[in-house]
Amino acid sequence: MKVRLGMSPISWTNDDLPELGGDTSLETCLRETREAGFTGTELGGKFPRDKEALKKILDQFDLSLVSGWYSGTLLNNSINDEKRRIQGQLSLFKEVGAEVIVYGETFKTVQNKKSKTLNSRPRLEDFDYKEYGKRLSELADYCADSGVELTLHHHMGTAVQDEKEIDIIMHETRDSVGLLLDTGHLVFAGGDINRVINNYGSRINHVHTKDIRAPILSIIDKDKESFLDSVLKGVFTVPGDGLIDYEGVIRKLSAVRYEGWIVIEAEQDPIKANPLMYAKKGYAELEHALQNVGYEIY
Repeated sequence: MKVRLGMSPISWTNDDLPELGGDTSLETCLRETREAGFTGTELGGKFPRDKEALKKILDQFDLSLVSGWYSGTLLNNSINDEKRRIQGQLSLFKEVGAEVIVYGETFKTVQNKKSKTLNSRPRLEDFDYKEYGKRLSELADYCADSGVELTLHHHMGTAVQDEKEIDIIMHETRDSVGLLLDTGHLVFAGGDINRVINNYGSRINHVHTKDIRAPILSIIDKDKESFLDSVLKGVFTVPGDGLIDYEGVIRKLSAVRYEGWIVIEAEQDPIKANPLMYAKKGYAELEHALQNVGYEIY
């Protein structure tokens, strides 16, 4: 089996926290991503949205566009309006060869609001999740018709955060709705990585890897602190620098025959955690785990 390794620019520059790498150029992000060994990157706020300009800068650093975040609002939006909203990004991704679009449910999200505590987030059970599942499935079918797969990102601070909410979404949607397995967000939310892979391995079409610093996680007060507070405290880091057993995760992914991109998406303070150094550390950890399990990196 084969996988490709990508790196999110969020280790260098954080769109939700401009004080974290806001003055770092896109060229630095991409040059160091490639230097660390990665062959792909995810779209960030500093990337051009013009097809030719985007292709040019990716080619300059010999990188592929893996995917990118889309701020969805289907919990409170019509399917026709959501199709209109996603169309520009969908077309761009198709034209530059990105295989998946990362759908994050952002209606009433607190993920990007420093003034909102983690426990003030919306709960999926407070909405008509059966209707939501229908709309999400239709959007995924629409994306697939354009040659781009939709992958749902469970994310701290959103209405789809914990394992119970993942269960609901997977039950209420068609197979065209893929699942983005984010190891760090799942552990942060109290979920079980192995159980999610066992239950939904056939639906996982994208993987984000980040690690969790256990001492930081243990002191986060979700009633008083925001998701961004947690990031600033340093709860996230790269694989191999926290509590997650990455060889175990890779073995589980191998058991469900996962092939595709594995991306390191580890937001932390670039002043405290040198992005290039940590990118190389994360790459080495994943490379070692993948080789031990028998994956080929290409």
